[in-house]
Amino acid sequence: MQTAKIHNKGEKTRAGIVECAGRLFYEHGYEGTSFSDIVEASGLFRGNIYHYFKTKDEILRAVIEAHLEVYRGMLAKWDAENDDAKIRMIAFVDMITGRKAELVEFGCPIGSLNTELAKDRRDLQQAASALFDLFRDWLTDCFKQLGKGAESESLALHLLGRAQGVAVISHVYRDAKLLRHETKTLRDWISQL
Repeated sequence: MQTAKIHNKGEKTRAGIVECAGRLFYEHGYEGTSFSDIVEASGLFRGNIYHYFKTKDEILRAVIEAHLEVYRGMLAKWDAENDDAKIRMIAFVDMITGRKAELVEFGCPIGSLNTELAKDRRDLQQAASALFDLFRDWLTDCFKQLGKGAESESLALHLLGRAQGVAVISHVYRDAKLLRHETKTLRDWISQL
């Protein structure tokens, strides 16, 4: 996760905690990561972390916000770089293969987090679902630009669901070749729209 430009030491410390926690949540799951794990991995004293966050839930909300900031920036960059909606949607698919090793090892960070939280932390899952909402809305706009009208949101959810499925299956079978094959199929589908 890349963070925004840091202006002072306090912001840098807070961003470091968020980045460290985000990595731990991704690699070990939210429930599999304790506050003590974050303290240990960050190299900070517990009191330093309490200065910024009183609970692990607060840290997770900050992780979600940091992801949203990064993804908003990435989508804005894709929009600015290319007027062709198909090329922008292919960039979305390529994002999956760009993180091939991580996806095969740990699954999709957004999908894994939402799936875990949906089981017994619906309050936090509602916050995490904003990550999917961001991509759904952006993909819907792309499909609208392709003239898909009323079916744009349905197509966006289809693409988002296929991308999540590719990430899950590649992770389950620990198969980067499968990931490459399935994302190529998605790129081909987009190209034929």
